[in-house]
Amino acid sequence: MSEQHTYRVIVRGTWEGLTEDARTRLLAEAGNHGMASMRFTEEGSLSYEPSPLKHFSLRYVVVSDAADGEEMAGAIAEDRAETALRALGYGFRDLRSTVTDLDTMKINRKSRSRR
Repeated sequence: MSEQHTYRVIVRGTWEGLTEDARTRLLAEAGNHGMASMRFTEEGSLSYEPSPLKHFSLRYVVVSDAADGEEMAGAIAEDRAETALRALGYGFRDLRSTVTDLDTMKINRKSRSRR
C-alpha cells in the first residue's frame, strides 16, 4: 500500500460568460462566500468578492498518493472545481492552483524562552 499525503489546495480563477441568472445568484449569495467562509474541505469552499465580481477561489483538502506529488493534488482539485462550477452553471477561465503538502510542511514552534 502506498503512502498517502494530505494536501491543501487553493484553486483560483476568473469568472467568464456569466449569465444574468448566475450573476444574480452570485451577488445574492456573496455574504456566504467571503473571508469567514474560507475553509479547506473535501468538497471545496468557494470565496469571492462581489464588487467587482471578477475573481474567485476554491479551497480543497485532497488526500492522494505521496508518489503522485503536489502536481497530481493540484490536478485533482482543479477537476473538482471545474465539475462544481459547471454544475452550478458558472462560467470561468484560467484555473490555477497552489498546493501545500501538510505531511512535509515544517512547523516552526516558538521556544519556551520566546513566549
